[in-house]
Amino acid sequence: MKFRSLAVALVAGALVLAGCGREGAPPAPGAPAGDGGTAAAAAPTFAVAENVQLPDSPTFQRMQERGRVIMGVKNDQPGLGQFDPTTNTYSGFDVEIGRLVAAKLGFDPTSEIDYVVVQSAAREDAISRGDVDYYVGTYTINDNRKQRVGFAGPYFVAGQDLLVRADDTSITGPQTLQGKKVCSVTGSTPIQRVRDQGLTQPENIVEFQTYTQCVDQLLQGQVNAVTTDDAILKGYASQRPDELKVVGQTFSTEPYGIGVPRDDTALRNKVNDILEEAYADGTWQQIYDATLGLSGSPASAPQVERY
Repeated sequence: MKFRSLAVALVAGALVLAGCGREGAPPAPGAPAGDGGTAAAAAPTFAVAENVQLPDSPTFQRMQERGRVIMGVKNDQPGLGQFDPTTNTYSGFDVEIGRLVAAKLGFDPTSEIDYVVVQSAAREDAISRGDVDYYVGTYTINDNRKQRVGFAGPYFVAGQDLLVRADDTSITGPQTLQGKKVCSVTGSTPIQRVRDQGLTQPENIVEFQTYTQCVDQLLQGQVNAVTTDDAILKGYASQRPDELKVVGQTFSTEPYGIGVPRDDTALRNKVNDILEEAYADGTWQQIYDATLGLSGSPASAPQVERY
């Protein structure tokens, strides 16, 4: 198989957020590298495969016929999937994982991907209708969703965690939240877990419509912690590494998968092969270090779960 090399640049820009079914824009980015910020790790170089054959995948056949990949993404999650209108460019951990898959399927990530923003509630419909070829966007694998779509991965295992101010040493995990003001989005699973498990007193639970408001309140000292998936929190921390940090151990399990058409087993298996190769050769780690890893929180590649 022949390869042509392609350097994929990660673009830094204004970041916006959606998490747990809610949306909002994050605070303004922190100081740039050199003024107290964190310098970006080197972006990985993807090898774009030629003459890829996947005859048993109807989805791949459609990609080949049109000469392009249609990739479902989020456009408003810091460090994961974000759109910078000043450069008209998508970037983030999820986006780079999706670009890696495109490259290994034989498509140039800089010119042969159409990005389609799909909100959480519409993901199964978009995949099953063929509106997107595959979807990469904090998409938790679970049995209910497997009834409608297929999943490759996981490519990351997230979990509920806590974002606190960088100088706060009093909060080290959920067991230290008593007496602390905890913020999340109204009606979200994370804040309901805080309430159901009695992690802090009811009067200390603070809810807003967006995570923007929660993070602003945290930076202003009005709340002590923000809670949602650690991947999303790491995105915020990567913007302001001198002011914010993610702490403790996660207290839920959210395996993120790449959504594909349910009956396209050939494509699912191929994407799993691509992920396993990226785990083994260090490409996954390079992608993480250049995106979510800027938060200062380490992570290692998960194990693919085939079915």
